[in-house]
Amino acid sequence: MILGVILAGGKATRMGGGDKGLRKVAGQRLLDHVIARLGPQVGAMALNANGDPDRFGDFGLPVLPDSLPDWPGPLAGVLAGMDWAAAQGADAVVSVAADTPFFPRDLVARLHAAAGPSGLALAATREEGKLWRHPTFGLWPVGLRDDLRAALEGGLRKVVLWTDQHGAGLAEFATEPFDPFFNINTPEDIETAERFAVLA
Repeated sequence: MILGVILAGGKATRMGGGDKGLRKVAGQRLLDHVIARLGPQVGAMALNANGDPDRFGDFGLPVLPDSLPDWPGPLAGVLAGMDWAAAQGADAVVSVAADTPFFPRDLVARLHAAAGPSGLALAATREEGKLWRHPTFGLWPVGLRDDLRAALEGGLRKVVLWTDQHGAGLAEFATEPFDPFFNINTPEDIETAERFAVLA
C-alpha cells in the first residue's frame, strides 16, 4: 500500500509569505488541484505543514508537522510522511509539492515502476538533453525512515545526496505541452499557471 504526503511546509518567502497552497489558480486553491490529482493514485493522504493545523481544517486531511526543529527542508516533510505511513501499515509514501498543481496523473504508478533496489524513486524531466530531478516528487519506502532521520540529524539537507546513496531510480516524464512539475514561487508564476490550467 502506498500513501501520499503533500509537502506544504515551506516559508513561501518569494511569494511574500503565507501558505502558497491556499493561493488560487483557475478558481481553485493550489491544494485543491493537488488533492484532486493525488487522491486517485494513493490509499490515503496527509499534509506536511508546520504551525497551526486548523488553517487546513476544511481539507479533512491529517496535518503532519516536521519532527525536527529549525525548518530543515523538504526531507523533514518526507520523514514525517514516512513515519505516518509506517503507522498506517503502509509500505511506502509518495511525496508531492503543494505548489505544483499539474503533476502527472500517473505519477505514483510510474515512480513505483522506476524504483531502484532500495525502493526509492524520484521524478525527472529532460530539457535540451539535460536531466532534471524533482526531489519533492518521490517514492519513499518506510523501511528507510530511520536512516533518513539519522542523516537529517547529522545535518544533511540536500535530497539527492541521500537518494543517491540509496540508488534511487528515476521516472522520466515528458515536458510537452508544458512541464508538469512547474511550481509556483512568485505572483507572476500564478499568471503562468492560469495559462497552463487550460491544458492540464
